[in-house]
Amino acid sequence: MFVCLGNICRSPMAEIIFRDMAERACRSNEFIIASSATSDENVIGGSGAPVYPPARKILAQHGLSSEGKRAVQLKSADLKKYDMFICMDRSNMRGVVRILGPGCAGKVSLLMDYTGRPGDVSDPWYTGDFETAYRDIYEGCSGLLEYLTK
Repeated sequence: MFVCLGNICRSPMAEIIFRDMAERACRSNEFIIASSATSDENVIGGSGAPVYPPARKILAQHGLSSEGKRAVQLKSADLKKYDMFICMDRSNMRGVVRILGPGCAGKVSLLMDYTGRPGDVSDPWYTGDFETAYRDIYEGCSGLLEYLTK
């Protein structure tokens, strides 16, 4: 489960990129791949907001579709369904622990921890730089897939 604040930029990008990588590696049947938000701001009303247009655009530039992806909020029941909660930044980690409780600590990590440059994924919501966010997420997903398939 990839997690960010609103589930309209970084975490859906990670979900879509990782799913594509797993499919290309013929390993998609080994994973349940999803993304969610720690906030409810993009899921109020039940249907969830679609992927943010600039995020859709950068994904499309790389041949990936976000069609059908809508924002959902992380819920406590997700703790039993998913083995890992991969967060885009430290604030997301705190949100995950708030929602899932202290028992999730061993299941929570940062996406960039699977790269040679640990830290937060650049947040395009504030910077407008979706190319850097895409690059961070792609690198993190690549490292994560390598970690999981060893």
